[in-house]
Amino acid sequence: MSKYKIIGESVPNMPWQEGAESKSSMPLRRYSENPIIGRNPLPGVARVFNSAVMPYEGKFIGVFRGEQTNGIPFIYLGHSEDALHWTFDPEKILFTDENGRPFMPRYAYDPRLVKIEDTYYLIWCQDAYGAAIGMAKTKDFKTFMRLENPFLPFNRNAVLFPRKIDGKFMLLSRPSDSGHTPFGDIFLSESPDLVYWGRHRHVMGKSPEWWEAVKIGGGASPVETSEGWLLFYHGVTSTCNGLVYSIGGAILDIDEPSKVKYRCETYLLTPEEWYEERGFVPNVCFPCATITDAGTGRIAVYYGAADSYVGVAFTEADTVIDYIKEHSVVRPEDAESGRR
Repeated sequence: MSKYKIIGESVPNMPWQEGAESKSSMPLRRYSENPIIGRNPLPGVARVFNSAVMPYEGKFIGVFRGEQTNGIPFIYLGHSEDALHWTFDPEKILFTDENGRPFMPRYAYDPRLVKIEDTYYLIWCQDAYGAAIGMAKTKDFKTFMRLENPFLPFNRNAVLFPRKIDGKFMLLSRPSDSGHTPFGDIFLSESPDLVYWGRHRHVMGKSPEWWEAVKIGGGASPVETSEGWLLFYHGVTSTCNGLVYSIGGAILDIDEPSKVKYRCETYLLTPEEWYEERGFVPNVCFPCATITDAGTGRIAVYYGAADSYVGVAFTEADTVIDYIKEHSVVRPEDAESGRR
């Protein structure tokens, strides 16, 4: 019997591999057939990475960062029977405004995808006179209506929670400046209507641990569990050969998620395989999505690799939560409510 329960739907056909590869004591095990998406997946798109997937109508659907051959990223829609082998719509997703008129971003990258009640929400980074958060909604993955930008620039790595808390939408984000983030902490914001955002709270910051000493940022939408919100995020370190992105884990308070209950002092996955170490931007593991099965506690984590590929790693709720708790270091500024 599982020690911890995933709160959510059962997905018995979720991707899974028994005895998936594990070269260390880390709780995430790479799929042996990684990467699941290679280069040049469709005409005009050189690379797909940093993308999000979820179950849909008994199969799977995803929103994918497609780096076009002119270098400009946009979001493409993908479909799969098994969440491992993907086909893509040949044209980028077409967004409209509330009146049905075309309303395309100048660029769009690193999408996340979450279902709240009966609506699916896409969140990404786009230009709003500087890097800012873009958002859209759909109910059928055929029409996509863009919403107003939640925040001013500069901000990235926005992640919606999969349900409202106390009647409010909850969003994690990582404010920055006009450069490539000389600072980077995760904050929580709430909204009654996805238009007006406030009650901003600090969640957690970069830490003295070398693997996340430069900046951190939200990854996959938090997974609701009996122990709290399980958050897979990315942490960044600086080396003499550039930045390195790893996957970290934390557990947030279920009712007040600006409070961190447990935070793993070690990474959960770091670049070690060729497709993580070698690519357009080397040494990157960047989590953007999970598929979970409440019935078994299984978790599949989808991550961008070296800004060139998509990889999958597997774990179970018991395995990863126990690991985070056993290796937890929570500092006072992370445990507090985040209000100053």
